[in-house]
Amino acid sequence: MPERIVGRILLLTAYCQLPTFTYNLRYIEGIRFGSLNFPPRQTNYHCMDLFHTVSILIVLSALFGYLNHRFLRLPPTIGVMVIALLMSLIIVFLGQLGTNVFDNIQDQVRQINFSGVLLEVMLSFLLFAGALHVDNAVLSSQRTPIILFATFGVVISTFFIGTVMYYLLGWLGLELSYIYCLLFGALISPTDPIAVLSILRTVKIPESLEVKITGESLFNDGVAVVVFLSILNVARLGVDAVSAGDIALLFAEEAVGGILFGLALGFIGYWLLKSIDAYTVEVLITLALVMGGYSLASFLHVSGPLAMVVAGLIMGNKGRSFAMSDITKEYLDKFWEIIDEILNAVLFVLIGLEVMIISFDKSYLVAGLVAVPVVLLARLISVGLPITLLRMRRSFIPYTIQILTWGGLRGGISVALALSLDPGLPRIIIVTVTYIVVVFSIIVQGLTIGAVVRKIAVKEENLVS
Repeated sequence: MPERIVGRILLLTAYCQLPTFTYNLRYIEGIRFGSLNFPPRQTNYHCMDLFHTVSILIVLSALFGYLNHRFLRLPPTIGVMVIALLMSLIIVFLGQLGTNVFDNIQDQVRQINFSGVLLEVMLSFLLFAGALHVDNAVLSSQRTPIILFATFGVVISTFFIGTVMYYLLGWLGLELSYIYCLLFGALISPTDPIAVLSILRTVKIPESLEVKITGESLFNDGVAVVVFLSILNVARLGVDAVSAGDIALLFAEEAVGGILFGLALGFIGYWLLKSIDAYTVEVLITLALVMGGYSLASFLHVSGPLAMVVAGLIMGNKGRSFAMSDITKEYLDKFWEIIDEILNAVLFVLIGLEVMIISFDKSYLVAGLVAVPVVLLARLISVGLPITLLRMRRSFIPYTIQILTWGGLRGGISVALALSLDPGLPRIIIVTVTYIVVVFSIIVQGLTIGAVVRKIAVKEENLVS
């Protein structure tokens, strides 16, 4: 039995074409070993290509992080993205001069499946790491506005953006059907938890507002995915092919199913951690919880992002209080902090590099610039209406609507959803407009949200005095 296992590992390693086994590839092509099939294949280097791609991204992230810390001193995620964006624009400019540099690098960037990398790999780690440090008691105290922002706010914003953009694009001479304008509204409406969490670490804002922004960004994925997929199905199949019952079932599967699955994962992890006291194993359990849980969520067709958020909340609160020793808490926090920082750096470098694959058609760029105030206005309405209604029963600190509007950042998830669209759909214009809105949100809003909060605080103090 052991020799069979070792044999399989060696053959699988050779099949991945690691350098030490590349020489022996010709001897395993087209053979069968137990239950493993190795079909004939041409010589390629998928595993090494993946390693090289990851290596390049890590090197760029480290280099840009150093340059930012040494010279720019911007918030880390924004800094690496700005440098990546500037480098990408220089490469695009060189491409306009007729050099082959742009074409070669653009081909390499196109080979990176940004949508798959973020939605299927990075997102699970980043959401779990973010949820670990959210206080359940404070989150629960703000549950009503968070639920309203993450549900009705997303729906209101989707239809407002879709409707306004439909008329504005027509005015600009760009014909885009209403259903695709709604699709753009659905993917750009939810605030991005990764961007929000990474920026809020560098900004001091009132705790109640921070919890509202954080909670909304963590939980609005479930609703956003349902709205996005429902509109996408209507665009593909027609209005008659998608009923209200289908949408309700999709919401139950994705959102409700994701929350219930996250509860199960969280309590399984809690029980496992409580039964032992070995920090290395406990950290490994949390890692397995994220990777195995996210994969299983995809298999069960429930919301993996919501499952990771709920599991992270349980592990970060109940698990931290009753199942972890002090040394486990220390190592667990450090481990997930490092994972979070590394993946954030890589993600924002990727966002900066993606400028090389968007269209520089002048009309598309104008449409993107026009979309920026539309998205901000939609954000103002989607948070303003619920807060106005809730003020009848609860109090909010002054200028809550303004801070929530400017602090509702869009990020990589919107870009990933846009890139996931089929080539047969109006993908190019949607990707370009989405990218411009996201870049504005991260750089302009992200860099100024602290100043906005400070200015409002000073204005409030003057009013009091």
